[in-house]
Amino acid sequence: MSEAAQPAASGLREAGPQRMPSVEIDRSALVRNWRRVAARQPNARTGAAVKCDGYGLGAAEVARALHEAGCRDFFVAWPEEGGIVRQAIEALSDTPESRIYVLQGIEPDAIELFRQERLIPVLSSRDDIAIWTEGASRPGDRPIAALQVETGMNRLGIDDQDLDFVAALVASGDLKTGLLLSHLASADESREQTGSQFRRFNEIAERFPDVERSLANSAGVFCGPEFGFELTRPGIALYGGRGSLPDDCGIEPVATLTAAVLQIRTAKAGEAVGYGGTVRLSRPTRIATIGMGYGDGYRRALSGDHAATRPDLPTPSAFLHGHRVPILGRISMDLVLLDVSDLPEGRVQPGDRAEFFGPNVPIDEVARAAGTIAYEMLTGLGPRVYRRWSQGTN
Repeated sequence: MSEAAQPAASGLREAGPQRMPSVEIDRSALVRNWRRVAARQPNARTGAAVKCDGYGLGAAEVARALHEAGCRDFFVAWPEEGGIVRQAIEALSDTPESRIYVLQGIEPDAIELFRQERLIPVLSSRDDIAIWTEGASRPGDRPIAALQVETGMNRLGIDDQDLDFVAALVASGDLKTGLLLSHLASADESREQTGSQFRRFNEIAERFPDVERSLANSAGVFCGPEFGFELTRPGIALYGGRGSLPDDCGIEPVATLTAAVLQIRTAKAGEAVGYGGTVRLSRPTRIATIGMGYGDGYRRALSGDHAATRPDLPTPSAFLHGHRVPILGRISMDLVLLDVSDLPEGRVQPGDRAEFFGPNVPIDEVARAAGTIAYEMLTGLGPRVYRRWSQGTN
């Protein structure tokens, strides 16, 4: 197995001391997920959302892996992210050209970066369009942009009252665009809203007859072949988040979060555990103290003392020596306590690593227990969490 550390600004994240928390990222699983998503829309190109540092796992390494697998369309939020992706891809040998879209528009002081890194801005307003057409064009050179239109999410997008103006700019050649996109608000929840957005997007696309279209995010890919258009842009599914995707989606875990046992102790029945003494033990209990906490992105909402008040949610636990073991008491900034009483005495030793999400503890289950989503569990991983890339199995 070959391994590579994901570069980061923090020396802690680069050094990866053995006892610190780490997330192992399976490169092969990432590529398999991308290919499985692509197979759902065989008539469309399949891009990849690599924003927020590749959903917290390392945008450069994600982009390289997916580019080598055949991905040619990447989506980021900011031009600085786009520059990282461009440089990572161009470090590969014999690199075919890729398109890198910046979803959050453009500012005048970023135009040179867009041109230098050959980034494509996604324009969502008349102001965006004015900045781009006035600032980026050179004599005989009108760089291409993408257009985002509002279809029902009320977040970013060109509004209805500006569509005629924008369509006229495109028709005249004053605005060169190669992609029209919008974003589905609830493809994994509401068929009614998704259908309404789909119909509205089709109506708008008729005004831009020669422009490629993109609507489907991860959940949208599974809404039907008509959602593929020319380009899809999955995100969380690539990184192992299944959410409410169909059972046969084939999405597998990519990231495995582990942390080390620092100490094992036995507490007596009736003693309190953790901050606030919120848990009192009903039996003699062996406790494994783990070197990870909410300061590393493992949510305080996963504290064991919350379980009694939320029986409808999964019980927070970790996987250690082949068994699920419950979290005890409150999670602190740097530490988590596990009840290992049901494991054979002497089995758990300092240095053993417990899995907090991964193949044995699904990330979506952990997210539900924390009252959040898999996106936040991944992007919230802190700089002390060492990113370790492995080749995995093909």
